[in-house]
Amino acid sequence: MHVDHDRRTGKVRDVLCFSCNAALGQFKDRPHVLKRAAEYPEGNVWKPTLVTPGIYQLPS
Repeated sequence: MHVDHDRRTGKVRDVLCFSCNAALGQFKDRPHVLKRAAEYPEGNVWKPTLVTPGIYQLPS
């Protein structure tokens, strides 16, 4: 078990398992990144779209 804290305030939020705490740390508590990561195993891959030669747009 590991103590999870808010990176901005330093306040303790909860106690998590090692894997969950490490994942939040890797994603730096950014919800939009966590949501995109959660979509990956569901088959929603992050392939860029060619807009013009040499210019690609990443999915939002």
